Amino acid sequence: MQTQPSTLSRRDAVKAAAWALAAAAVAPKLAFADEKTVAAEIKKLYGDKPMASGKIKLDVPEIAENGLVVPINIEIESPMTDADYVKAVHVFAEGNPQPGVVSYQFTPACGKASAATRMRLAQTQDIICVAEMSNGALHTAKANIKVTIGGCGG
Repeated sequence: MQTQPSTLSRRDAVKAAAWALAAAAVAPKLAFADEKTVAAEIKKLYGDKPMASGKIKLDVPEIAENGLVVPINIEIESPMTDADYVKAVHVFAEGNPQPGVVSYQFTPACGKASAATRMRLAQTQDIICVAEMSNGALHTAKANIKVTIGGCGG
């Protein structure tokens, strides 16, 4: 049995390419995390455990002139002893393609619960930091960063 090759007209090919470009342009915008996505990620980690504010010093710029390199400094108030220390810190971004930005693990041997990094922000958004203490207590801090240019979404 012989099959006939399908022919695609030039007009049909141009239409298909236009649809593909439109889908590629729209898809990244639809894929950004939002407040609900971040809340779901935090719930996945900690369930419905209560979170207290305080203990976390989240040092981020109010305005990031370049969303490609936004500095973030985190410091958690803790004695860092065997009985009382910061176990983990997670940073989430509400407007990035992936809600989880970075996670840190600490032990009493660290001496101080602090970390610094740079992150890429797609747009103006809230950054949420959650610190888990050795006794199971959770602390949170939130900051809004206005991105003026750049970012991973333009």
